[in-house]
Order: sequence, then C-alpha cells, then structure tokens
Amino acid sequence: MHRFVTEDAGEIMEWTEIEPVRVVPDWLQQRSEQQPTRVAIASPDGSWTYHELYDAACKYAASLRNLGVLEGQRVAVLAKKGARYALMLHALMQLNAVIVPLNWRLTGEELAQQLADCEAVMLLHDAACASLAADLCEFYQVRLGAHAIEQLPRSTEPIARHNVDLVRPHALIYTSGTTGRSKGAIITYQNHWWGAMASVLQLGLDANERWLVPMPLFHVGGMAVLIRSLIYGTTVVIHNGFDETAVNRAIEQEGITLLSVVPAMLQRMLDHRTRPYPATLRSVLLGGSAAPRPLLEQALALGVPINQSYGLTEANTQVTTLQSVDALRKVGSSGKPLAVTRVAIDTPDGLTHAPNVEGEIAIQGPTVVSGYYHRPEANARSFRDGWFYTGDIGVFDEEGYLFVLDRRADLIVSGGENVYPAEVESVLAQHPQVLESAVVGQADARWGQVPVAFVVAAGNVAEETLITHCRTHLAAYKVPKAVYLLKELPRNASGKLLRRALKERLSR
Repeated sequence: MHRFVTEDAGEIMEWTEIEPVRVVPDWLQQRSEQQPTRVAIASPDGSWTYHELYDAACKYAASLRNLGVLEGQRVAVLAKKGARYALMLHALMQLNAVIVPLNWRLTGEELAQQLADCEAVMLLHDAACASLAADLCEFYQVRLGAHAIEQLPRSTEPIARHNVDLVRPHALIYTSGTTGRSKGAIITYQNHWWGAMASVLQLGLDANERWLVPMPLFHVGGMAVLIRSLIYGTTVVIHNGFDETAVNRAIEQEGITLLSVVPAMLQRMLDHRTRPYPATLRSVLLGGSAAPRPLLEQALALGVPINQSYGLTEANTQVTTLQSVDALRKVGSSGKPLAVTRVAIDTPDGLTHAPNVEGEIAIQGPTVVSGYYHRPEANARSFRDGWFYTGDIGVFDEEGYLFVLDRRADLIVSGGENVYPAEVESVLAQHPQVLESAVVGQADARWGQVPVAFVVAAGNVAEETLITHCRTHLAAYKVPKAVYLLKELPRNASGKLLRRALKERLSR
C-alpha cells in the first residue's frame, strides 16, 4: 500500500493506492451457481447447461490430476469434435493446467515440434484424431502418454478451483512465423477478460445470445468465443466443420445472433441463399483477410450485418473492427481500434498516428499476449517498450481508419488458415534438386488464396515430384497447388526477392 499527497487548486489531497485486482471468482463456477439451467454449449454431439458443464469439468479435472497432470503443466489437445475439445478446455482450466490446442490439419511431424517446444506432459485426443495422434507419438514420446478423450474416466471425487488468477497463463497457441518455426503465444486469463470486455463494448450483448462457431476451435478465434461466452453467461453453438447449408439453417431456425467466419466461408453461405437473413442475426464477424467489394455488396443486400476485423493470435484475436455501416464507405479498411487497444504506425522517426504514413503496425493493450514461450530473441524483436510490433504493414486514413497493406511477410490466408511462404520454402529446400524457391498466394474462388511455388531446380525435376515431397512434410492446405520452374527468381539490385513480380506473373 502506498500513500500519495497532491495539491489541487490549493487544497491538499491524500489517498492510498489500492493494489490492482488480480483474482476474480471462477467464471464457470459462478455461472453454474447463477445460471445452472442455461445452455452453455450446444453441438451435434450434445448440449450442456452451465451446471452440467461445471460438473463434467471438475470431474475430468480430477481424472487428469489422477493421471499425473499438475498445475502449470502443458497439456496438448487434438480434437475434431468441438464438444470434446471444449470439455477438455474447461477441465484443464479447473486444474490450472495450460492447454495447448493442436491444429489437426498439420502433420504428426509438425505437431511433434510444437509438443517438444512446450514440453507437453500429456496428449488428449478424440477418436477422429486417433490416427494422427499415433503418428504424432512416433515423432514425440509424450511423458504421460496419449489418452483418448472418449475413454477418459470421470472421477467421482471432483476437484475445482474457486478463483481465476488473471495473470496466470491459460493457453499456448502456436503461430507460424517468417522463419518457418512456429512460436507459442502465451495467452493469460487477463487477455481473455479484456478481450471479452472489448468485444462487448464493440458489439453489445443480447440476453439470449447464441454465438455460432463453424470454424476449428484450435484457432485463437474459436477459443476466444468459448471463453467470452463463458464470461457473458451466454450460449456458444459449435459445428464440427463448416457446411454452408448447416450454417444457413442454424441462422434461420436456431436463433443465431453472432457468427464468426472468414470471407471464403461467407461467400459459400451467400451463394446458397436467395432471401434476406433474419433480423435475429445481429453481427457477422469477418476475419482472416480483407473482403472484396462484390462480397460486401452481396452480403449487405441479403441483410448480413458485417463487422470486418484485423486481428492476430498475439492480440487474442481482434485489434480493430470496421462496423457494418462503414463496409462500403471504407472498402479495404479494418476499421478502428477496440476500446482497450492502441494502434500506431512505426516509422524511422518513431510511432505515429498521422494519416497517410505507411509503416509497421504496432499495438498495445491488455489483450496483447505476454510473449512467446521460450523465445527470448523473438520476444526482444517483437515486444519493445510496451508495444507489440506485428510485422504487418499498414496506414491510417484521415479519419483514423486502419488499412492493412501487407499481411506480415507475405502471409497467405487460405480458407482462414495461415500459410507462411518461408515454411513451405524450407520444405522445398530439403529436396536435393531444388536450388531455391519462392512461394506466393494465388487467388482462388473457394479458398480465397492458395499457395503456389516458383522453383529454380538443378536439372530436370517433375512438378508433381515436388508437390508429393511437400505433401509428406506439410499439412494439405500448405502444399503448393502448382509448381512453376524458372531459370532464376526475380530480384532487385540489392538481391532482394521480388515476390510482387511473381504475383504479377500469375495474373497474366
């Protein structure tokens, strides 16, 4: 405790500084007591009220502790069934263990690198991922073994935590980087709390909220919806994969109020819809990449209230949001910062908010993660003076709207999945006949973008041979859909690769 004395208008004032609040009541326990019969999770595999979810989470937490999991240890979860993933997420929260969501679209080799990096003590998987889990374990031996979620016993002696320590790590979510080596972003409970507060200030809150997530929950966006809905005491609706017909039907018949999708998903929904959407759908959060004008016009004509956003794992999803009313007035913009977030442009003269000045986007606020797990060099490079430097290039217009010009180091967004060229290029470099390569994104009607590769080879090599080589080391969505052989890659006078020139070749 500290005492302060100031003089204000000639009057001496004294007060005592109060320590910041670090601990709040456990969110799930509180909801179980206050809204026991409210549906917390609805999915094709069953629904759980808050009371049922709390009971299951506490019993599974006890089972995991009986298997040897301790507070603070990292436990990986690999599950295609959203309800299975959600149950394990809540159980690990009651145990104060750290969840490591695994992307089941990756290969066992790729996932093993993540498990080794975070020193995971256990792998939990559902039946749909059993084969991948076995493949993963060939590359990395989990100390306490791999356990099928469906076969995990429910202890008859539940354990529970009663508080949420806001500065405690909740999750490690792996995000790829320009080097091709993935990094584990440390997401704390504070990041979740302030993300929920920023979201509700931006979107409001409906007493009967039903937030539909038809995308994989291993992404930070999917996990954020689970936690925010928990904090609000509302219902999250989970679909096991995206199906435009199922999503349209849920909006029409199940009272969906919020929906999170990427542009490629929204386009497929609209292509199967002829009449306006019901007024109960009050917001569609669109992330992943900028939406083209034709898509925006088609959506608005059908009554879709679009809120486009710019976000990243390191900000626990959203950084800025563009309101639906500005969708056509500010095409290409990601909107303005959330209430708890500062955004600036880095220039040689320092950070600025001035209009029409291009530079690296830097962000600051309580939703920004505390750093990368065991990555001191990356932390020193990206986290400086209280700001996170995103690597994305952006600019403000005269009204303060942010435009993202380049997604960090030529990131390719394919169907909502991030594909980093460096990662694909590093795999191509392992082939003995590849001298050098460059991977860029090509426009695709279904996925938004797909990766394609330009390769300089030593001698004759079939394009299909290189694609097969990539397929054995990379997730399917990262594999180049085409390979073009060149005598040399385009470079400028200083030898820097000109990816823009390669993109121009694709548009000819």
